Amino acid sequence: MTTIQPIRGTHDLLPQEFRKHALVTDVARNVAAAYGYAEMATPIMEFKEIFKRTLGDASDIVNKEMYEIIDRGDAPIVLRPEGTAGVARAVISNGLTQSLPLKYFYAGPMFRYERPQKGRLRQLHQIGIELFGVQDPIGDVEVLSIAYDTLKELGLMNHITLEINTLGDEESRKTYRRHLVTYLKDHHAHLSPESQQRLERNPLRILDTKDEGDKKILKEAPPLAESLTPYSLEMFEKVKEGLELLGIPYKLNPHLVRGLDYYCHTAFEFTTTELGSQGAVLAGGRYDGLMETMGGPSIPGVGWAGGIDRIAMMLKENDLKPLKRPLAIVPMDESIDMKGLVLAKLLQKHGHRVEMTYGGNLSKRLKKATKINACYALILGEKEISSDSVTLKDLESGEQTFIPQIQVVDVLKSKGVL
Repeated sequence: MTTIQPIRGTHDLLPQEFRKHALVTDVARNVAAAYGYAEMATPIMEFKEIFKRTLGDASDIVNKEMYEIIDRGDAPIVLRPEGTAGVARAVISNGLTQSLPLKYFYAGPMFRYERPQKGRLRQLHQIGIELFGVQDPIGDVEVLSIAYDTLKELGLMNHITLEINTLGDEESRKTYRRHLVTYLKDHHAHLSPESQQRLERNPLRILDTKDEGDKKILKEAPPLAESLTPYSLEMFEKVKEGLELLGIPYKLNPHLVRGLDYYCHTAFEFTTTELGSQGAVLAGGRYDGLMETMGGPSIPGVGWAGGIDRIAMMLKENDLKPLKRPLAIVPMDESIDMKGLVLAKLLQKHGHRVEMTYGGNLSKRLKKATKINACYALILGEKEISSDSVTLKDLESGEQTFIPQIQVVDVLKSKGVL
């Protein structure tokens, strides 16, 4: 018999792992809401052109990692590899660019064809924040504060470092591009074939290289900081001042970059050493040129995306709240099962977790009640049904009490259960 397995690079979120995912999402959602961010969702399918415009023809994501769908229409469709471009597209296509600022939170699956490894999946899950229409550094500090508060509330900031850098404005990057090209041309023969192509088309993308040889060459490259305009330096200083004012610790990383043209000024990553090579758990920055790249108006933006899968891997079992112990409905035989459902519904309306025990005699059903860690069993037999009563059994002490069903809620409340 052939073993049935999930597709490579995907995995099932079984209940315990799903609880960790849900905790990450819920905490981020609540923190974002406290800052006034509204939740939204975009389709997992988009026209390929959306990502070709934003990520570029030369990017690994467009060339190697996107899942393209064979569609009956003419336009190529892909499964979204990231969330920012879809949210920006939604802002443009829904005519929201006149309602600035816009503050959004999202969560959901993304898809990339990558070599699966720990913390790197082909179907990954992300939380994200996008802030449109705020040019000032307060926007950068606000989204960083949301990320920090989320990770802190999850109890993870003792294992995570915030690294920040500035990419400067357009003038800064033009100056830096010239210096970088001059330097890299002297090392052209030793660059990877991919970086040799990028040197002609978009040299700043070489900064995102994954090739170890390229990384060694880049270590001696001229620093971006030497090309920054006074405005860029001032903006970065204000971002750092804001973080210090809020008590958010950070580390300067001059090698932290974003290769895409529309990124500018603040770039940041929250990194950890606990996940092997996949050190970044949340990353983002300012992207003032994104809307214009997509054909919309020139609107500043800043945001981040966090890997739910990676963040959840850092959570321990005791980070999860213990599940409330259930009540178990124990009919003595199958003819009484439906009556048991009626009683379960009554108790569920009062906010308690109630589970039915299915099949078998009383002894087997009580064993099932113990297996699900129920605190009380509510036993129903002919005697109980004929008198509208129930036998309440404490599964810790074994004590049994015969009570009218009309008193069940009050009795359970008196025992601190409901």
